[in-house]
Amino acid sequence: MSEASSDGVREQLFTLGDIPGVLWTPEGAVATRPLVLLGHGGGQHKKAPDVLARARRFVTECGFAVVAVDVPAHGDRPKVEEYDRIATENQARVEAGEELAPLIADFQALVGRQTVPEWRAVLDAVQQLEHVGAGPVGYWGVSLGCGLGVPFVAAEPRVRAAVLGLGGVLASAEAAERITVPVEFLVQWDDERVPRVQSLALFDALASAEKTLHANPGKHGEIPAFELESTLRFFARHLG
Repeated sequence: MSEASSDGVREQLFTLGDIPGVLWTPEGAVATRPLVLLGHGGGQHKKAPDVLARARRFVTECGFAVVAVDVPAHGDRPKVEEYDRIATENQARVEAGEELAPLIADFQALVGRQTVPEWRAVLDAVQQLEHVGAGPVGYWGVSLGCGLGVPFVAAEPRVRAAVLGLGGVLASAEAAERITVPVEFLVQWDDERVPRVQSLALFDALASAEKTLHANPGKHGEIPAFELESTLRFFARHLG
């Protein structure tokens, strides 16, 4: 594990088995604290600029620990021939006139079968550290981070609150029905990748007694900056 500190944030790079990850905590932290797992988007990695910015805000403003890992075939992980083959086939199928959303859903379901046990193992390892401990856990993930995050949140009882979004019901309906923790759900009203009706159906499928829909104009990658402020308040309320 290598580490560095800047502006009050301690950053520790680690590898758990084959999983490269990064843990951020307040500099000098010594006691148990809430932990948020950040799921990055497709084509991104554990230290993508938006992941890093979000992590630092959680640490400096909430005193949380934050962890992110590279999902298979992303970041520092090797390419997966099967995933490359599926991506090539899907591109050809879309060019031939098929809808993109069902293809994305099938791919995310495939990757999720690998990432759910990986992320649970990461929680196990990180919560053994004295400056993290076995405190409450939150999850944040949109787009690919939603497609992989819904089955993870459904399977992991340590997660007490989640921010999800930019995902559709085709990938996650059965798992969504098993989620009962508070959820903040983000929808981009003009999303060109996930049809609006599918996003709304996924929100509707969540079994959470407390769930809030945040719908904003714009395309898939255009979540307004102010939604981060809402996320900070949401996790501070449910984990803090």
